[in-house]
Amino acid sequence: MGVEEKLKALGLSIPEAPKPVAAYIPAVKLDNMVYTAGQLAFVKGELLYKGRLGKDLGIKEGYESARICVLNALAAVKGVAGSLDNIERIVKLTGYVNSTEDFTDQPKVLNGASELLKDIFGEAGLHARCAIGVNSLPLGASVELDLIVRIK
Repeated sequence: MGVEEKLKALGLSIPEAPKPVAAYIPAVKLDNMVYTAGQLAFVKGELLYKGRLGKDLGIKEGYESARICVLNALAAVKGVAGSLDNIERIVKLTGYVNSTEDFTDQPKVLNGASELLKDIFGEAGLHARCAIGVNSLPLGASVELDLIVRIK
């Protein structure tokens, strides 16, 4: 089963890659590696889940935000790799969680992205990861993440 079919079976689809909100491109392909820019939880041009975890939002909303972010990151990968079926391995995910000083569940928030990558790609979706708490993100986003992916 190809990646697009797997996504369909999960009730998901890859959106169009979100347009950059500043001076950068969504992804860069260098040899057989793809590096994405940071992706926010945009759905059809609207940023969902604005605010800080531990104040405005809970883990559930952060988890959902991370899932949307990773779908947008995969859209950026698809834009330079041609097809998600060309992904050989998800190498690394770095995630930033807009959170209060005392919020320490950033890993639980980013599990939204990590678990989805495993559901889509199986063992090839297992990756190294950083979960970083920050006091602000662009446009008031709750989560931002980027991927490093190896392609065939």
